[in-house]
Amino acid sequence: MIGADILAVQWKWPVGKPLVDSLGGGLWEVRSSLRGRIARIFFVVVNGEIVLLHGIIKKSQTAPKKDLDLARSRQSAYMKGETNDEKEGTRKRSPRK
Repeated sequence: MIGADILAVQWKWPVGKPLVDSLGGGLWEVRSSLRGRIARIFFVVVNGEIVLLHGIIKKSQTAPKKDLDLARSRQSAYMKGETNDEKEGTRKRSPRK
């Protein structure tokens, strides 16, 4: 189900509620309903491409702050062109515009 929802966002962007909601600052969430659970996938759109940053299974009404902070941190790193590999001194890529 999550994959189908992400595919719908890719093909029909821009998409609004109830499937997608803005979290501000260019960060978005895909809202997927699973059997008895709710999943959220945080993403950004850069140059027409969807970049998935983090996903959670929600256990409360709002997404936990630590998960939102992680998604925003990954958003910032992606926009600056940083990767996890960079910390290890390997592959680099150019900053995103």
